Amino acid sequence: MQNQLNTIANEIARCTKCPLHKSRKNAVPGEGSPNAKIMLIGEAPGYWEDVKGKPFVGAAGKFLDTLLAEAGVSRAQVFIGNILKCRPPNNREPTPSEIQKCTPFLDRQITTIKPQIIITLGTHSTAYMLAKAGIPFRGITETRGKLYKTNVLGLEVHVFPTFHPAAALYNAKYKQTLIEDFKLLKTKILQLKIN
Repeated sequence: MQNQLNTIANEIARCTKCPLHKSRKNAVPGEGSPNAKIMLIGEAPGYWEDVKGKPFVGAAGKFLDTLLAEAGVSRAQVFIGNILKCRPPNNREPTPSEIQKCTPFLDRQITTIKPQIIITLGTHSTAYMLAKAGIPFRGITETRGKLYKTNVLGLEVHVFPTFHPAAALYNAKYKQTLIEDFKLLKTKILQLKIN
């Protein structure tokens, strides 16, 4: 499994499918355990992720570590990736074309790791995963904090949408909501006997 993930990461590092490769410092393929039962999917790399080539290493990443602790899991136990593997200029939102060109890498990571729970962080990753599952997406506020048992890419998986941790850095009201979501996630993890 690690070899497959390394192969995907090498392809991402050489990818020129969209213009984002021209402005990136580093591609950010994602990282974590190849045997992860839990996978987190964010939107796109930010400034520090682009500099370091690793996901969630800035302020949002520190908060994510806190949230994972609320759920009773550590970063070493999970795999963290993004919809886009390269940083959009000025942290703008991903375009539909970029998502279409980049997500085959994510799909391959999911089918390689075969997680039992996929935590989607924010609007773009939630919209993408729920579309894959054939579930209507009516906005992150309506879907967050619920566990969707579904089939994605031929895998039985639970999708758990929540806000992106960066949202809490810009708006304090999201911070408590995220903490509550990850506390709820801990309960769901225990119920599903995932460890």
